[in-house]
Amino acid sequence: MTNSYAAAGVDTAAGDRAVELMKASVGATHGSEVLGGVGGFAGLFDASALLGYRRPLLATSTDGVGTKVAIAQALDIHDTIGQDLVAMVVDDIVVVGAKPLFMTDYIACGKVHPQRIADIVRGIAEACAATGTALVGGETAEHPGLLGPDDYDVAGAAVGVVEADDVLGPERVQHGDVVIAMASSGLHSNGFSLVRHILAARGIGYHDELPEFGGVVGQTLLTPTALYTAPLLDTLAELPGAIHALSHVTGGGIAANLARVLPVGSWVEVDRGSWSPPAVFRVLADLAGDSLESTEGTWNLGLGMLAVVAHDSASSVIRALESRGVPAWVAGRVSTAAHDLTGFEQGAKGVNGGAVKLVGSFASS
Repeated sequence: MTNSYAAAGVDTAAGDRAVELMKASVGATHGSEVLGGVGGFAGLFDASALLGYRRPLLATSTDGVGTKVAIAQALDIHDTIGQDLVAMVVDDIVVVGAKPLFMTDYIACGKVHPQRIADIVRGIAEACAATGTALVGGETAEHPGLLGPDDYDVAGAAVGVVEADDVLGPERVQHGDVVIAMASSGLHSNGFSLVRHILAARGIGYHDELPEFGGVVGQTLLTPTALYTAPLLDTLAELPGAIHALSHVTGGGIAANLARVLPVGSWVEVDRGSWSPPAVFRVLADLAGDSLESTEGTWNLGLGMLAVVAHDSASSVIRALESRGVPAWVAGRVSTAAHDLTGFEQGAKGVNGGAVKLVGSFASS
């Protein structure tokens, strides 16, 4: 019998094969809190642990990885984009001090290629396991006619929990607090529309080898986004009260994202001289004929996460992070003293927060 749905471009059998291929990796993220296994209409998570909280607050975040997927598709490498997705979603949750509980994903594609879908989900599952997050469900939607046969996009959402008294944010930040920068692993998952534009304008392909990139261009660009959740949660537990606020450096760059977690009336001058942006940023800026400074609102330039900490705890926080594999250093200090805020970033993304400006010159590579 002819399957008219398949003739229209939707292959439900391929979707079933993809689920079978991903079951093991998804199941590996499940602890005793997850009920029902893989494939149910809804994921079930036992929230009994929340009974031990005085006032548990649920934290949630939704995100995607933007046009970085275009590079994964061009290189036919699909097992790294999942970590990017988890980092974009779960590392937003830890910003408020929350421990992630569970996550769901959504993949839209023009055609279900079972192994490709399974590779994407395996990357998501492995990153979920690394952050202590259960992957409790997801959806793969086939959109023939809207997306090309090799096109796809990914998105996800996660939920975490934090004790109300332990929420991090502007209310905790004080004059004299120290801003600690944490190194990124590369471009992470923001600013790829600019990256793609620069490479296209220079006629550089993702399969090309450039010594300045350290090898194949596309492979360097696909370096997975760093995961900060586990080391940050460990540091929060080891040094209670030391960290006052966290900022995930994603879309909008360093200044805009740090300003979001500072109180009104405060300001920070981030010292460019405290770090040297990695080669990938320097090469891309050179190819575009731009200065690194002109890209500060687009790329992370080597800073993936920022912590605002009590001044007498800065060295302890840096040691704790570095002992967990996260390079960290002092990048600035918070002030509430009267100051000319001309040129400072304020009010980013609708948040009425503090003011931030990058000053000085970047350290040489």
